[in-house]
Amino acid sequence: MSDDKLIRVMIVDDHGMVRRGLGAYLLNAQDIKVVAEARDGQEAVQMCEQDHPDVILMDLIMPELSGVAATRIIHNRWPEIKIIALTSFQEKELVQEALKAGAISYLLKNVSGDDLAEAIRDSNAGRPTLAKEAVDALIQAERGEDTLGRDLTRREREVLSYLARGLTNPEIAVELSVSRSTVKAHVSSILSKLGVSNRAEAIALAIENKLVD
Repeated sequence: MSDDKLIRVMIVDDHGMVRRGLGAYLLNAQDIKVVAEARDGQEAVQMCEQDHPDVILMDLIMPELSGVAATRIIHNRWPEIKIIALTSFQEKELVQEALKAGAISYLLKNVSGDDLAEAIRDSNAGRPTLAKEAVDALIQAERGEDTLGRDLTRREREVLSYLARGLTNPEIAVELSVSRSTVKAHVSSILSKLGVSNRAEAIALAIENKLVD
Protein backbone atom coordinates (compact mmCIF):
# COMPACT_ATOMS: atom_id res chain seq x y z
CA MET A 1 0.00 0.00 0.00
CA SER A 2 1.36 3.44 -0.92
CA ASP A 3 2.27 5.82 1.90
CA ASP A 4 -0.37 8.35 0.88
CA LYS A 5 -3.10 5.77 1.62
CA LEU A 6 -1.75 4.70 5.01
CA ILE A 7 -3.36 5.89 8.23
CA ARG A 8 -0.59 7.82 9.98
CA VAL A 9 -0.60 7.23 13.73
CA MET A 10 1.14 8.94 16.65
CA ILE A 11 1.48 7.12 19.99
CA VAL A 12 1.61 9.32 23.11
CA ASP A 13 2.52 7.72 26.44
CA ASP A 14 5.08 8.49 29.13
CA HIS A 15 6.14 4.83 29.34
CA GLY A 16 8.44 3.62 26.57
CA MET A 17 7.39 0.01 27.04
CA VAL A 18 3.75 0.94 26.45
CA ARG A 19 4.64 2.87 23.29
CA ARG A 20 6.63 -0.07 21.96
CA GLY A 21 3.85 -2.50 22.86
CA LEU A 22 1.20 -0.47 21.07
CA GLY A 23 3.49 -0.12 18.06
CA ALA A 24 4.00 -3.89 17.99
CA TYR A 25 0.22 -4.38 18.05
CA LEU A 26 -0.03 -2.40 14.80
CA LEU A 27 2.82 -4.00 12.86
CA ASN A 28 0.49 -6.45 11.13
CA ALA A 29 -1.98 -3.77 10.09
CA GLN A 30 -1.04 -3.13 6.46
CA ASP A 31 -3.03 0.10 6.25
CA ILE A 32 -1.63 1.68 9.45
CA LYS A 33 1.80 3.25 9.98
CA VAL A 34 3.20 4.59 13.27
CA VAL A 35 4.93 7.83 12.25
CA ALA A 36 5.74 9.38 15.64
CA GLU A 37 5.97 8.72 19.37
CA ALA A 38 5.73 11.31 22.14
CA ARG A 39 6.53 11.00 25.85
CA ASP A 40 4.03 13.59 27.11
CA GLY A 41 1.32 15.96 25.99
CA GLN A 42 3.65 18.87 25.33
CA GLU A 43 5.83 16.78 23.04
CA ALA A 44 2.73 15.51 21.25
CA VAL A 45 1.61 19.06 20.47
CA GLN A 46 5.05 19.94 19.13
CA MET A 47 5.24 16.79 17.00
CA CYS A 48 1.86 17.49 15.41
CA GLU A 49 3.49 20.52 13.78
CA GLN A 50 5.96 18.38 11.85
CA ASP A 51 4.42 14.91 11.60
CA HIS A 52 0.72 15.82 11.34
CA PRO A 53 -0.69 12.33 12.03
CA ASP A 54 -4.17 11.22 11.03
CA VAL A 55 -4.88 9.53 14.36
CA ILE A 56 -3.34 9.90 17.83
CA LEU A 57 -3.39 7.25 20.56
CA MET A 58 -3.35 9.48 23.63
CA ASP A 59 -2.58 8.40 27.19
CA LEU A 60 -4.43 10.62 29.67
CA ILE A 61 -2.31 10.58 32.83
CA MET A 62 1.10 12.07 32.02
CA PRO A 63 3.47 14.59 33.62
CA GLU A 64 4.17 18.05 32.16
CA LEU A 65 0.97 18.28 30.08
CA SER A 66 -1.84 15.79 30.61
CA GLY A 67 -3.45 13.87 27.80
CA VAL A 68 -6.73 15.71 28.31
CA ALA A 69 -5.01 19.12 28.04
CA ALA A 70 -3.03 17.99 24.98
CA THR A 71 -6.21 16.64 23.38
CA ARG A 72 -7.93 20.00 23.87
CA ILE A 73 -5.00 21.92 22.31
CA ILE A 74 -4.59 19.57 19.35
CA HIS A 75 -8.33 19.40 18.67
CA ASN A 76 -8.52 23.19 18.62
CA ARG A 77 -5.49 23.64 16.34
CA TRP A 78 -5.92 20.62 14.07
CA PRO A 79 -9.56 19.49 14.26
CA GLU A 80 -8.97 17.06 11.40
CA ILE A 81 -6.66 14.94 13.59
CA LYS A 82 -8.65 12.19 15.29
CA ILE A 83 -7.69 11.43 18.89
CA ILE A 84 -8.30 8.13 20.67
CA ALA A 85 -8.06 8.40 24.45
CA LEU A 86 -6.27 5.24 25.57
CA THR A 87 -5.83 4.63 29.28
CA SER A 88 -5.68 1.98 31.98
CA PHE A 89 -7.95 4.06 34.20
CA GLN A 90 -11.70 3.46 34.23
CA GLU A 91 -12.91 6.51 36.17
CA LYS A 92 -15.94 8.07 34.53
CA GLU A 93 -14.51 11.55 35.08
CA LEU A 94 -11.59 10.81 32.75
CA VAL A 95 -13.98 9.61 30.06
CA GLN A 96 -16.03 12.77 30.25
CA GLU A 97 -12.98 15.04 30.29
CA ALA A 98 -11.37 13.33 27.30
CA LEU A 99 -14.49 13.40 25.15
CA LYS A 100 -15.27 17.00 26.09
CA ALA A 101 -11.70 17.92 25.12
CA GLY A 102 -12.25 16.53 21.62
CA ALA A 103 -11.34 12.84 21.65
CA ILE A 104 -13.44 10.87 19.19
CA SER A 105 -12.91 7.49 20.87
CA TYR A 106 -12.09 6.11 24.31
CA LEU A 107 -10.47 2.71 24.89
CA LEU A 108 -8.83 0.91 27.79
CA LYS A 109 -5.26 -0.29 27.35
CA ASN A 110 -6.32 -3.92 27.66
CA VAL A 111 -7.85 -3.67 24.17
CA SER A 112 -6.73 -6.37 21.74
CA GLY A 113 -4.48 -5.56 18.81
CA ASP A 114 -7.22 -6.27 16.28
CA ASP A 115 -9.74 -4.11 18.15
CA LEU A 116 -7.18 -1.30 18.43
CA ALA A 117 -6.49 -1.37 14.70
CA GLU A 118 -10.21 -1.37 13.93
CA ALA A 119 -10.77 1.57 16.30
CA ILE A 120 -8.03 3.49 14.48
CA ARG A 121 -9.70 2.83 11.13
CA ASP A 122 -13.11 3.84 12.48
CA SER A 123 -11.78 6.99 14.16
CA ASN A 124 -9.96 8.00 10.99
CA ALA A 125 -13.28 7.71 9.16
CA GLY A 126 -15.05 9.78 11.81
CA ARG A 127 -16.76 6.88 13.57
CA PRO A 128 -16.35 6.83 17.38
CA THR A 129 -15.41 3.75 19.33
CA LEU A 130 -16.22 3.72 23.05
CA ALA A 131 -15.32 1.13 25.63
CA LYS A 132 -18.27 -0.01 27.74
CA GLU A 133 -16.90 2.08 30.62
CA ALA A 134 -17.09 5.18 28.44
CA VAL A 135 -20.69 4.51 27.49
CA ASP A 136 -21.63 4.04 31.15
CA ALA A 137 -19.90 7.30 32.06
CA LEU A 138 -21.73 9.24 29.38
CA ILE A 139 -25.08 7.85 30.49
CA GLN A 140 -24.32 8.87 34.06
CA ALA A 141 -23.24 12.33 32.90
CA GLU A 142 -26.60 12.81 31.23
CA ARG A 143 -28.27 12.31 34.59
CA GLY A 144 -26.61 15.38 36.02
CA GLU A 145 -25.10 15.33 39.51
CA ASP A 146 -23.03 18.41 38.74
CA THR A 147 -21.59 19.16 42.17
CA LEU A 148 -18.23 20.64 43.15
CA GLY A 149 -15.48 18.06 43.03
CA ARG A 150 -17.52 15.45 41.20
CA ASP A 151 -15.04 15.49 38.34
CA LEU A 152 -12.11 14.65 40.60
CA THR A 153 -10.74 11.18 39.91
CA ARG A 154 -10.25 8.67 42.70
CA ARG A 155 -6.50 9.31 42.72
CA GLU A 156 -7.00 13.08 42.72
CA ARG A 157 -9.25 12.78 45.78
CA GLU A 158 -6.53 10.73 47.42
CA VAL A 159 -3.91 13.39 46.64
CA LEU A 160 -6.28 16.09 47.88
CA SER A 161 -6.68 14.28 51.21
CA TYR A 162 -2.89 14.22 51.61
CA LEU A 163 -2.73 17.93 50.78
CA ALA A 164 -5.30 18.61 53.49
CA ARG A 165 -3.08 16.72 55.94
CA GLY A 166 -0.22 19.06 55.09
CA LEU A 167 1.98 16.69 53.09
CA THR A 168 4.35 18.07 50.47
CA ASN A 169 4.56 16.72 46.89
CA PRO A 170 7.66 14.59 47.67
CA GLU A 171 5.93 13.15 50.75
CA ILE A 172 2.79 12.37 48.76
CA ALA A 173 4.93 10.69 46.08
CA VAL A 174 6.38 8.39 48.75
CA GLU A 175 2.94 7.59 50.17
CA LEU A 176 1.53 6.70 46.75
CA SER A 177 4.73 5.13 45.36
CA VAL A 178 4.68 7.39 42.30
CA SER A 179 7.05 10.00 40.88
CA ARG A 180 7.07 13.61 42.04
CA SER A 181 6.15 14.73 38.53
CA THR A 182 3.05 12.53 38.64
CA VAL A 183 1.99 14.10 41.95
CA LYS A 184 2.63 17.56 40.49
CA ALA A 185 0.37 16.71 37.53
CA HIS A 186 -2.39 15.53 39.89
CA VAL A 187 -2.13 18.70 41.97
CA SER A 188 -2.34 20.90 38.87
CA SER A 189 -5.43 19.01 37.73
CA ILE A 190 -7.03 19.37 41.18
CA LEU A 191 -6.46 23.15 41.20
CA SER A 192 -7.93 23.42 37.71
CA LYS A 193 -11.04 21.36 38.51
CA LEU A 194 -11.73 23.22 41.73
CA GLY A 195 -11.16 26.58 40.05
CA VAL A 196 -8.51 27.73 42.51
CA SER A 197 -4.98 29.07 42.06
CA ASN A 198 -3.05 27.48 44.92
CA ARG A 199 -2.96 24.57 47.36
CA ALA A 200 -4.23 26.59 50.31
CA GLU A 201 -7.38 27.60 48.44
CA ALA A 202 -7.90 24.00 47.30
CA ILE A 203 -7.62 22.71 50.87
CA ALA A 204 -10.00 25.36 52.24
CA LEU A 205 -12.55 24.64 49.50
CA ALA A 206 -12.23 20.89 49.98
CA ILE A 207 -12.81 21.13 53.73
CA GLU A 208 -15.69 23.58 53.32
CA ASN A 209 -17.44 21.31 50.84
CA LYS A 210 -16.55 18.10 52.71
CA LEU A 211 -14.48 16.71 49.82
CA VAL A 212 -12.02 15.39 52.41
CA ASP A 213 -12.46 14.14 55.97
